[in-house]
Amino acid sequence: MDASSTFKDSLPTTPESLIGQLKLLNVAFTTHHHPPLRTVEDSKGYRDNMPGTHVKNLYLRDKKKHNYLIVAEEDRTIDLKSLHTIIGSDRLSFGSVERLFEVLGVRPGAVSPFTLVNDPEHRVCLCIDIKLMKAKRLYFHPLVNDITIGLTPDGLSRFLEDTGHRPQLINF
Repeated sequence: MDASSTFKDSLPTTPESLIGQLKLLNVAFTTHHHPPLRTVEDSKGYRDNMPGTHVKNLYLRDKKKHNYLIVAEEDRTIDLKSLHTIIGSDRLSFGSVERLFEVLGVRPGAVSPFTLVNDPEHRVCLCIDIKLMKAKRLYFHPLVNDITIGLTPDGLSRFLEDTGHRPQLINF
């Protein structure tokens, strides 16, 4: 199965439900539809009418079985061998596809801070590059990879507060 809207009904939360939550929180956002985009490189070809900061999202797990969602500017180089010292974890590696779905309720290619809507038990530590919180607009997939939502850092903060997730702001 891929991470497009074709399979949205197999997800614990649909993009429409997430969008409804953003509306209830009075978060202003833009919605952009496009072909499924799995990687940063894929997404660079679909930036019309999306001025702002585009990101990459990494689902990682350490040796102590703690889960991390790393959010950084799309072209930021992230050294997995030293990242653990920055975020205060054990050595990190990518989480499995199965665990990603179990913990965040999405498939590879659709990871974003919005997936924390599926983490009411707070099993994932969110780590965001501090520079992103100063951007004018940020872009994330809303649980599927053929839609992108643009919102301000304040809007993202309102969403995260609603989910009970407090991000660890990191300086790469």
